[in-house]
Amino acid sequence: MAKHFVLVAGNISSGKTSLTEGLGGRLGWATAYESVADNPYLSDFYSDMQAWAFHLQIFFLGHRAIQHMALARIPQSAIIDRSIYEDAEIFARAALNLGTISERDYQTYRCVFDLVVGSLPPPDLLIYLRTPVEVLLDRIRARGRDMEKGISFEYLNLLDSYYHEWLAGFDLCPVLSIRSDDLDFVHRPQHLEKVVERIQDKLLGREEIEFPTN
Repeated sequence: MAKHFVLVAGNISSGKTSLTEGLGGRLGWATAYESVADNPYLSDFYSDMQAWAFHLQIFFLGHRAIQHMALARIPQSAIIDRSIYEDAEIFARAALNLGTISERDYQTYRCVFDLVVGSLPPPDLLIYLRTPVEVLLDRIRARGRDMEKGISFEYLNLLDSYYHEWLAGFDLCPVLSIRSDDLDFVHRPQHLEKVVERIQDKLLGREEIEFPTN
């Protein structure tokens, strides 16, 4: 079988980890995940974005570059929970917009980012999970992570707007956009199977067909 290298993108709490786990198990693909529990900056960032935004961006850049290169090189198909491209196009832009990263630090970060990304092989497919901001906020509150208590509707909405702008010009690989608010990849196997079908169709260049979620 051909090797496929797939990235999952989406706003906070859009279902990336659940989908990555499900697809990895269903298809036998290698998986890698966003560093949350072992991230040395994330908790500090959410408590004081002004002081820690630049540090967090640099950490994620290195972390994701290592993941991206490692899974792109292995012989088996692989899928990663969140793409390295979102770091710059979504989260660093948001930090600049909110003033938690200065223009000087942002330009420094972008210079390093562009250098790193320019040496990475492109993915075969980007899966984008799109979810209404109201649903994202409800999910964040339901999972109750202390470090996420300060995430606001306005912040999620800003990120959402940047996702739309970024994907409108993204051309490194095909993009499969899936609305995830009515999907349950963990408890409804039929939902995961439909996503698998859409991935296979997209990788083979077939026309996409929307599917019911109930």
